[in-house]
Amino acid sequence: MPHATNTAPRTGAHLNGYDVPVLDEHAVRIAAGILLAVGITAVTVTLAADATRPLQMFGLFFLVDMVTRVLISDRLSLPLTLGRALTRRRLPLWVGAPQKVFAWWLAIGIAAISCITMSTGAVPLVVTLGLCGVCFTLLFLEAAFGWCVGCALHTRFSRQPTRHCANNTCDH
Repeated sequence: MPHATNTAPRTGAHLNGYDVPVLDEHAVRIAAGILLAVGITAVTVTLAADATRPLQMFGLFFLVDMVTRVLISDRLSLPLTLGRALTRRRLPLWVGAPQKVFAWWLAIGIAAISCITMSTGAVPLVVTLGLCGVCFTLLFLEAAFGWCVGCALHTRFSRQPTRHCANNTCDH
């Protein structure tokens, strides 16, 4: 008897008519908005309380969420699950998962650097807040305008063609 293999992607779903795994852009944008709102709340509490613990907790949550999305399954991401629940009655806008994974790896890098600098105290808090500001800007661009900087970078630098972008911005 042949051995069955699990061919399901870690991130995204294989759907008929798509040559790469895809994600619902609406859910991804909602998830970005959720992370942005929680992150801004963490920064606000950090600054008001003059204590880095709220920002550290958010940074760790953000890092674990992104690592979970790319290394385990996007189905286990709490913000994406909430995004899917909030958009369940909306017609999905399928976009390629590879460029989103590329963007999430970028987020992992920024979050890891932020978490390390904050936990070691290696740099002043203002530097960590600057890194958070970069991340929040990227989240805002994704949530508000549907513009994924990581996706744009994937289009520019990936050896594989970027497929199925929102509004056909990468499909030639």
